[in-house]
Amino acid sequence: MTAVVEDEGVLAEIRAFNAELERTLSEATPMETVPVDVVRRLRREGRDVFPPPEYLPDRVRELAIPARGGDIGLRVIAPEGRAAVGAYLHLHGGGWVLGAADLQDPMLAELADATALTVLSAEYRLAPEHPYPAGLDDCEDVALWLLQGGFAELAVPPAAAIGGDSAGGNLAALTLLRLRDRHGISGAFSAANLIYGVFDLSMTPSLRRWGPRPLLLNTPIMEHFFALYTPDLGEEARRDPDISPLYADLRDMPPALFSIGTLDPLYDDTLFMEARWRAAGGRTELAIYVEAIHGYNAFPLLVTAASRQQQYAFLNAALAG
Repeated sequence: MTAVVEDEGVLAEIRAFNAELERTLSEATPMETVPVDVVRRLRREGRDVFPPPEYLPDRVRELAIPARGGDIGLRVIAPEGRAAVGAYLHLHGGGWVLGAADLQDPMLAELADATALTVLSAEYRLAPEHPYPAGLDDCEDVALWLLQGGFAELAVPPAAAIGGDSAGGNLAALTLLRLRDRHGISGAFSAANLIYGVFDLSMTPSLRRWGPRPLLLNTPIMEHFFALYTPDLGEEARRDPDISPLYADLRDMPPALFSIGTLDPLYDDTLFMEARWRAAGGRTELAIYVEAIHGYNAFPLLVTAASRQQQYAFLNAALAG
């Protein structure tokens, strides 16, 4: 099923937002030229283009679980006012280089309350300090922990969904593939919520053709992320299915919702991945938001509200069976 969201009121707000964002970014230092530690600090201090982080310590339980690369932090947010029906493993975006488990508390609390899923946000390792496969190994280890005893520790029923945005969408898809191929586990996750994911690190046509236009993400920024995450690999090597899930065997994958805006350089990543997922026998939903940019889900926009409601409806239906 494909839904194209093109409401006039939503479009008017998107266009005004895009124009102001492009103006702001055209006057700023290109992100790919700024040291990674500086970009991370500015984000945490609320001094970049994203809304300032809001932390919800009263809603959060923090765990640390053992893993092959050292303990992994989990930020756990349970639904308020009703019992949890399962767990949602969230993998944040940021090009495998930026982002953190605690930078989206309000969004994850909203998801928990709307779906009755206890949300786990994983503090996976980041490049360039920890290039591929460190972060993906962490995501695999968190998923295994959840399936092999984590439900009991969290006191939730043994039902789960997985999701992520941008690089987190890449990691979510690859985690499902590793569970199937390395551990013989299929069907343990009932749904995949993949929001403007990166599925081909050799670059799909929409990313190749985008160029330097500053709408949050562009070709130079993605090239920068690829180089930091996979520093010793060329374009062909980045087509490895353990790096670019677009090239994987996608059989036995759970139902998936793919969400994307038409002004996202990763537009083709989502279109191609959804088509291959569906061709392999998986049930898919594709939500296309006209003129929405990469990262729209992080901003207080009408399109964000529409997209989140679509995500919650999808997760509720998938977990209900």
